Amino acid sequence: MNNLIADIDIISGEEAQACDFKTTPDENTGKSKKLYIESYGCQMNFADSEIVASIMKDNGFDTTADFQQADVIFLNTCSIREKAELTVRKRLSDFQRAKKAKPELTIGVLGCMAERLKENLLAEEKIVDLVVGPDAYRDLPNLISAAEEGEKGVNTFLSREETYADIAPVRLNSNGVTAFISIMRGCDNMCSFCVVPFTRGRERSRDPHSIVAEAQDLFAKGYKEVTLLGQNVDSYKWSPEENNKARLNKKEEEVTHVVNFAHLLEMVAQVSPYLRVRFSTSHPKDITDEVLHTMKKYDNICKYIHLPVQSGNSRVLELMNRTYDREWYLNRVNAIREILGEECGISSDMITGFCTETEEEHQDTLSLMDIVKYDFSYMFFYSERPGTLAAKKYEDDIPLETKKRRLAEVITKQAHLSSERNKLDFGQEQLILIEGTAKKSDQQLKGRNSANKVVIIPAGHAKKGDYVRVKITEVSQATLFGEVLEVNPILV
Repeated sequence: MNNLIADIDIISGEEAQACDFKTTPDENTGKSKKLYIESYGCQMNFADSEIVASIMKDNGFDTTADFQQADVIFLNTCSIREKAELTVRKRLSDFQRAKKAKPELTIGVLGCMAERLKENLLAEEKIVDLVVGPDAYRDLPNLISAAEEGEKGVNTFLSREETYADIAPVRLNSNGVTAFISIMRGCDNMCSFCVVPFTRGRERSRDPHSIVAEAQDLFAKGYKEVTLLGQNVDSYKWSPEENNKARLNKKEEEVTHVVNFAHLLEMVAQVSPYLRVRFSTSHPKDITDEVLHTMKKYDNICKYIHLPVQSGNSRVLELMNRTYDREWYLNRVNAIREILGEECGISSDMITGFCTETEEEHQDTLSLMDIVKYDFSYMFFYSERPGTLAAKKYEDDIPLETKKRRLAEVITKQAHLSSERNKLDFGQEQLILIEGTAKKSDQQLKGRNSANKVVIIPAGHAKKGDYVRVKITEVSQATLFGEVLEVNPILV
């Protein structure tokens, strides 16, 4: 699960689903047809929607923010939790009136829910014309043409090669300052609670030169920050001969050279000292000291790591098939603190009430939180997903009220930790990048510091896209407030 949700530092599962939702903006370049996209779930889905928009733009479509003006409606979906799929089904019912008024309207379900349900989705949702998985977006123009002739279509083929490296994404909902770059697709981890390996396929790493070229292009267009995206960025592994990690691992001695994530991170950081670099998501089993030392070497690589733990108990972690234990996780946290310092931001994902979790094991999660002192977390109670290893092997035996009570305790604990971590920022001088106007007042601007914390400053001193050196003068549980010391200081 990838996160980076603006202005929210402590978030429960239900709140996350409400926040992780975006619609298409208006784009009027004179194309003859209109495309409307709603995107749900993780940042990988939002990045995929930008690829879809690019493919559709090359085939005669502009985007629209009004679905009633659209010729094609796409829902780019998430399957990580049942609530996400229920939200999509409810939204499909909202489109029934539009379809009735405009029978030629094409409606497609894309992404992970499409991949999980395949042809069944057409049978269950009669208004759906297309069901297209994450690796089949190049086929969309053909499927739409067939749908216009009355033929419903399904393409849920999972590729071992596709990375969309040659497609320049159309930046949807862009603030013109920050952008996402997909560096890999798929996931080889088989966490027992997770459906992603079944909906996104095996890990494939994108050509690093195309990633650097995209970062260079974004910087030339005025963007000041990029986030490198992958289900598990630390396992990025590419060679000129092979981009599939599983096959590359078997024949690494046969290839000319290998680019790992630390190498890629350095390549992107070298685009410009004025281009900030972030990444998400890391996996505790794969994050290396080499990555941490690369982060330390470059000031423009942000000192923030999203390091999902899921549980603080080793037995539960084994049931989850996370392939690390509590001791290993704490070793990685200690390495982060030793190499990058206490100021490095660390966030996490946590699941309460996983199968057979005891009260003592739940307490282990709370005690681990006290040790790590997360800056913020994304917290959920366990939701069984059909087709996962956990659904096949374990009984979902924790009562819902117990799951919710444990989740509430985790949320309360994180609220305290976030407050304590933010107090450490008080009085500090920090460099922030202004992303735009604050949500609560147009008399304020918001930016983020290196540790991914939102910082609010008075408007009038700077503008969107400026680097600003600030002194933190006030802190809350979720936000820092600062006074401006210098606008666009020299960074090199």
